[in-house]
Amino acid sequence: MSPNAAPTVEPSGITAETGLEGTRASAATPGVVGVERGSGLESIGVVQGVTAPPPPAPAPPVRLHSGMQAPVKTVHVDPIYPAIAQTARVQGVVILEAIIDERGLVKSVSVLRSIPLLDRAAEDAVRQWRFTPARLNSEAVPVVMTVTVRFTLDR
Repeated sequence: MSPNAAPTVEPSGITAETGLEGTRASAATPGVVGVERGSGLESIGVVQGVTAPPPPAPAPPVRLHSGMQAPVKTVHVDPIYPAIAQTARVQGVVILEAIIDERGLVKSVSVLRSIPLLDRAAEDAVRQWRFTPARLNSEAVPVVMTVTVRFTLDR
């Protein structure tokens, strides 16, 4: 009868197998007969050659709304009034959109209402501002908010 064939007669009990001479149990797999060390059985369930998935992408910034705790400015840096704008007596308000991350850092700034001679100074100042994080359901979240920078000349 072939060792791979199914039995045709129901066994009367469990008996020790014969014909397994020269095999031994592995120290890594105690009690398993016929498994030699280094057979790979130790690594069953371990996937090799697969890297961990990348961390999840950060949450996109949300527009500031009434259901949120708004960020509070903790560090304010005044803009440096450009000399050419002072000479030309240019003054007014530059309106910017700023993205504040979940740590309260300004990540990006874009101009919504421009005064060309003052835009760059306004952007540079706002990039240095720091905030407490905006919160939504008690969790810090990145936020998009509108900020204004006023330029006035002393008379």
